[in-house]
Amino acid sequence: MIQPLRPGDTIAIVATARKISLQEIEPAIRVFESWGLEVVVGRTIGADYNQFAGDDRLRLLDLQQMLDNPAIKAIVCARGGYGTTRIVDQVDFSFFRENPKWLVGFSDVTTLHSHVHNFGIESVHAIMPVVFTKAGTAEAIESLRQVLFGEPIGYTIAPHPLNRTGAAQGQLVGGNLSMLHTLTGTRSDIRTEGKILFLEDLDEYLYHIDRMLVHLDRSGKLANLAGLVVGYMSDMNDNAIPFGKDAYEIIAEHTGKYDYPVCFGFPVGHEPHNLAMVCGREARLEVQEEGVSLLYV
Repeated sequence: MIQPLRPGDTIAIVATARKISLQEIEPAIRVFESWGLEVVVGRTIGADYNQFAGDDRLRLLDLQQMLDNPAIKAIVCARGGYGTTRIVDQVDFSFFRENPKWLVGFSDVTTLHSHVHNFGIESVHAIMPVVFTKAGTAEAIESLRQVLFGEPIGYTIAPHPLNRTGAAQGQLVGGNLSMLHTLTGTRSDIRTEGKILFLEDLDEYLYHIDRMLVHLDRSGKLANLAGLVVGYMSDMNDNAIPFGKDAYEIIAEHTGKYDYPVCFGFPVGHEPHNLAMVCGREARLEVQEEGVSLLYV
């Protein structure tokens, strides 16, 4: 069980994927400090190796040192992009498994959420420092604070015409669809049976979305869910010959043969209103005609 943060605790900011400057994360540092936290900046912040925040060795070392430092109570990934899968198999999680701490991020950080879920350790899919300054992020930032400090949290959202009503309870798992697809068959792959899966994605072709859903379904990851939460499918692309369905319609098609509740339009993913989701925590999903609630139990 990860202990909630308290004022005076120290957190670290690292970059496990794409490069980012110190200047870009300074507004987030000020927010964390306003919560009473001390912030340590990893050596990957400001590092530059092509598109990465330093080469694989530096990104691995930075993450490893923060995982192994007992003074660090949470590790916040500065941004996503691509690169976490290149190092995750080299990370030694021994100390972390005995002394778990919050891992925070989304997008490419789905790799870490899935990997540590297999250890039975919770993590936080949430807004990252790179987007703290965007308009409309206040609720997302506050939801992260509430989760980190152990405050009660739950969400209620409006109905969507593609929703399938019903109630479900199970561990909350998921994140970026492309990453979950990439992790299939690896040591970071997750089991989804009896769990509430949430999905989001960015800048994909619609036929890619269809292909990934076909793969998840063929590999058994959609058949026995307790429930499904579909977040933002942002900036989708199409070919000159249209695919014929949008991302939500594609997901509705591939899950239509199952009877678990499905919620569309949940505020999670690559938009400013990206509410914190506690991966691995037991949750209850209720999808009703008048709206949707997601509560932790």
